[in-house]
Amino acid sequence: MKKLKIMTKQTLSLALLVVFGMAANPVLAKSDKQTMGDVQKARMKLRGDHATHLKQLPEDEQFKGVYFGYLPCDHCAGIKLTLSLKNKHNYLLVTQYAQASNKEFYEKGKYTWNKSKQLVTLVSRKDKKTSYYRIKDGGDSLIQLAPDGSKMKGKQSQYELESSETMNSREVHIH
Repeated sequence: MKKLKIMTKQTLSLALLVVFGMAANPVLAKSDKQTMGDVQKARMKLRGDHATHLKQLPEDEQFKGVYFGYLPCDHCAGIKLTLSLKNKHNYLLVTQYAQASNKEFYEKGKYTWNKSKQLVTLVSRKDKKTSYYRIKDGGDSLIQLAPDGSKMKGKQSQYELESSETMNSREVHIH
């Protein structure tokens, strides 16, 4: 019994020591937002090197990446677009209308770049629908064009998709 009391006191003392030690030295974990902010800052520091790296790539690979935009809509509050230009000229276009339903629509297909005409053309795998985007700022952004390849009505800046490489924050685009 005496041995049990001593063991209990030792265990209790150890537990109290651990609790007080943790209280005196709290662990400060970063939030996801803070961590992403640090990642963005690090990416911005490397951006000069990354731009040089992109210029060394073959022309058809220079514009790969993810582009984001929030476009106007006649029948809703707006349209959120995420265009991912991938390897082997594949693309994924995610469309989400700003309304009560948060349903996302996915379109896959092939894309081509025409640097001399400053044009990227998407061809849907499902229905062979063609979409056009004008290259702006050397590939830092794209401007959505009308189905016939002409400019959209209104301010062209309203139809702009920005490259994830140039954006300071991606909070708007987190699902």
